[in-house]
Amino acid sequence: MDILSAIGFVLALVAVLVGAVLKGAGIHALLSAAAFMIVVVGTFAAIFIQTPLAVFKHAMARISWVFKPPPLQAEELIKKIVEWSTIARKQGLLGLEPLIDKEEDTFVKRGLQLVVDGGEPDAIRNILEVEMGVREHADNRAAKVFEGMGIYSPTLGIIGAVLGLMAVMQNLADPSKLGHGIAAAFVATIYGIGLANLFFLPVANKLKVAIAGLSESREMVIEGMISIAQGENPRAIESKLQGYLH
Repeated sequence: MDILSAIGFVLALVAVLVGAVLKGAGIHALLSAAAFMIVVVGTFAAIFIQTPLAVFKHAMARISWVFKPPPLQAEELIKKIVEWSTIARKQGLLGLEPLIDKEEDTFVKRGLQLVVDGGEPDAIRNILEVEMGVREHADNRAAKVFEGMGIYSPTLGIIGAVLGLMAVMQNLADPSKLGHGIAAAFVATIYGIGLANLFFLPVANKLKVAIAGLSESREMVIEGMISIAQGENPRAIESKLQGYLH
């Protein structure tokens, strides 16, 4: 559980609600069905038009990483790789075959299988780098979904404000409606800018951090697998991979 993300979202909600009360607007002033329709529904409409269905589904699946990032466990991975290299030097590469099915991480399992199959180091590197690149690209596209929503929502907030002011202009003959109408017009702007800066863009950036961490972990796995395939000394492998911890 990423405690900072949880605290951040709570503070974001508190900042807006308490800020509205302290400014004298009141929480009720933030409630607007019209603003919700224009900004929230409009933002999803825009992102639906922009994004393929598979990418959108992937983005929704990855949002959990904001609160529970994928476990990297670099130190544990290094220990495993060093143990595998020791087994490979004593029993040969085929000695690693019983360990393949025990691995839960599909990328690590793939790398271990390539090593056991006796692939050339360059071939192993190329195959794993392609797989890593494809996964990273897919995850980054998911992050860009939220980035796109963070771009669209403020603009739609402005559209909502303009529509609200248009409604106000139609009631200029009735001064009693002007104050309420103008206040309601700007609620859409609050929705748009607030959602962009307190949810959509932070989520996109948090996902990018998680994706970068995963890619770095996979790079370490690739180096470890190549080292095992080349029959390097376990201590040398450990020293090499320790650099990824910093």
